[in-house]
Amino acid sequence: MMSFLDRTFHVREAGSSVRTEFLAGLTTFVTMSYIVFVNPAILSKTGMDFNALVVATCISSALATFLMAFLANYPIGLAPGMGLNAFFAFSVVLGMQIDWRVALTAVFVEGVIFIVLTLTKLREMVVNTIPKSLKIGISGGIGLFVAFIGLQSAGIVVKNDATIVSLGHLSGNMPALLALGGLILMAVLEAYKVTGALLIGILAVTAASVGLNLVALPESFVSHPPSIAPIFAQLDFSMLNRLDFWVIMFTFFFVDFFDTVGTLVGVCNRSGLLDKDGTLPNARGALLADAIGTTAGAVLGTSTVTSYVESASGIAQGGRTGLSALVTAVLFLVAMFFTPVVGMVPAYATAPALIIVGVYMMVSLRDLNFDDWTELVPSILGFIMMPLAYSISIGIEFAIVSYVLIKLLSGKAKDVSWLMAALAFIFVVKEALS
Repeated sequence: MMSFLDRTFHVREAGSSVRTEFLAGLTTFVTMSYIVFVNPAILSKTGMDFNALVVATCISSALATFLMAFLANYPIGLAPGMGLNAFFAFSVVLGMQIDWRVALTAVFVEGVIFIVLTLTKLREMVVNTIPKSLKIGISGGIGLFVAFIGLQSAGIVVKNDATIVSLGHLSGNMPALLALGGLILMAVLEAYKVTGALLIGILAVTAASVGLNLVALPESFVSHPPSIAPIFAQLDFSMLNRLDFWVIMFTFFFVDFFDTVGTLVGVCNRSGLLDKDGTLPNARGALLADAIGTTAGAVLGTSTVTSYVESASGIAQGGRTGLSALVTAVLFLVAMFFTPVVGMVPAYATAPALIIVGVYMMVSLRDLNFDDWTELVPSILGFIMMPLAYSISIGIEFAIVSYVLIKLLSGKAKDVSWLMAALAFIFVVKEALS
């Protein structure tokens, strides 16, 4: 079996081992596992059945990640996207008073369009036309964004009306203190190059939380998956002839398109999966996994499925192939039967892992050319804007528009491809109309 897995995913060729890939897949799953409960909690606000959403989240995540493993051989997990699910629930269904069945149809149509664009190589062209300097900035920006999310999840950084963010109250705040302890533990284990450092840290913080009665042991560790029938195949095409429907669909489309591009570029750049010229091999397979996952997810009853930056936690543990993604996919299916155990892991236990992953991804900035300002400024602008705007796609917008303008005004128009110029124009028009 080990030999079969090695041959199928070219594990040794990628400089990894089957054991390392299994551990990386487990780490990615544990870091992503919050989505099993958070996604249903958000989407159930629309009137959708919570228990059915748990199953839909697990199956759609498993399917899309399984496709990523075999179509692209990348160690990247997919699941219903955070932000996109909030837009689905609060802006579209509750804000615009659109029935959730119609909103699912918009996601379905978006996914079908993505499949067509992927098969015609347009999405692949966008991924590969982004200059290497911007890919480095995007990778670092995602790292800073992920670290910021980790600090928020731990309660270390909190909202402040005067300064936007500030340091949380740490004295007596056990979740925040446990997260800081987990962060130090993970960093020390990484310094000693201990295999599975992030996973050990997550489990240690969870165990400490149980010992301090911050997390209760479940009455039963096994659960029977509920029926998915209340939300399965509940598509409603009745609004296809209305402008509102297409505005909603385009919003899903735009955010998902560039979030996925940013995640793939950022994570693959840091893991060494990009070619020397900065292009992404197997880009079509990765994008097709995302597109099919979104389409199938809508049928199953959940919002847009997309690539997860948390996959970098598994990559930080040595994951380099689709075997890591396959392990993550299988664990999503297993999670349906062990939801009480998955639910035991608190957000502040995975938060330090996100911070470490953020640091890991920001290391890519050392590859920037700090002597060429036409390359440096756009990259750093994208790096900064991702966490500040709380959006990967916004960071990409600023990076691309500034790159095109600075290159043109500096007399380096030959460095700007027609596709980069077209993307910059689209971004400017989008912001002008928003």
